[in-house]
Amino acid sequence: MSKTINWGIIGCGNIAHQFASDLLLFEKAKLQGVASRSQDKALAFAEKYNSAKYYSSYRELADDPEIDVVYIATPHTFHFENTMMCLQAGKAVLCEKPMGVNSEQVKTMIYEARLRKLFLMEAVWTRFIPATEKVLELIEKQSIGDISFGRADFGFKADKNPEGRVFNKKLGGGSLLDIGIYPIYLSLLMLGVPKTIHAMARMTETQVDSFCAMLFDYPKGEKAILESTVETSTPIEGTIYGTNGSIKIHSPFHHSKKITLSQFEASDEVFEIDYTGHGYYHEIEEVANCLNAGMTESKKLPHGLSLNLIKIIDQVKQIIGLKYDADLA
Repeated sequence: MSKTINWGIIGCGNIAHQFASDLLLFEKAKLQGVASRSQDKALAFAEKYNSAKYYSSYRELADDPEIDVVYIATPHTFHFENTMMCLQAGKAVLCEKPMGVNSEQVKTMIYEARLRKLFLMEAVWTRFIPATEKVLELIEKQSIGDISFGRADFGFKADKNPEGRVFNKKLGGGSLLDIGIYPIYLSLLMLGVPKTIHAMARMTETQVDSFCAMLFDYPKGEKAILESTVETSTPIEGTIYGTNGSIKIHSPFHHSKKITLSQFEASDEVFEIDYTGHGYYHEIEEVANCLNAGMTESKKLPHGLSLNLIKIIDQVKQIIGLKYDADLA
């Protein structure tokens, strides 16, 4: 019988609010503790989402013996230290994407989790959205034949505050780490690891990318055309083209509710597929299932996939000249 999972949340930003809201919808989940560097923020968050405890110290939360798993929702550059702290305190971890700033960090996190036989997963919620599951099912059934190429974009107009999360290099700013990860993840899910990567970017005064365009080439000649930007809004769509048609993942593709299957010499088939809550419910469910089964990684989002994802990102970073402090260490 599945047991109730006691969650802790580190970081009280927007994404943590949406995650906590979905946690309330999951019957076998309890918010045991929340931590922020601001005690007032932690208290307000705890009251809003019925958390049993709140902390002004991340360490105190990690040391809470009643917490089973911690969701890391801090800025990108803190994921490594926060995750390592929780793993070393004996906690399972769901870490917001990107799991680390570079592949060395991710390798170390995976090693630590495996050494301690603890569950670790990157919170790429896209993988667990029901529409994504449907896309994978259609591809598995060869509904569009063999994949030839794919396109995906993600863009929004960000507030040009050099100290804000999006443009601040010390917080892991830039379009690539923040939103470019979604088109890259989609390409990885559909086509695997590229053989060759081409990329170009426009850099800001704070030395992060505000626009990044990527072209991936694969061993059998397949292609992926990907874009991310924080300069303007884009369609945020993904399309996979095959030898017998295409699948369009409607906006926003990273948590879509609609996909269109187009096959040659056939009428389009539209699938309207809703998700629960804000969409984080489904990754919460995956974590619960894995923990109850005694698993240390998800079969749907294994450690190897997260490692391949950050290795691709590292290659793009190198091509466009994007370096964070952790890359220089």
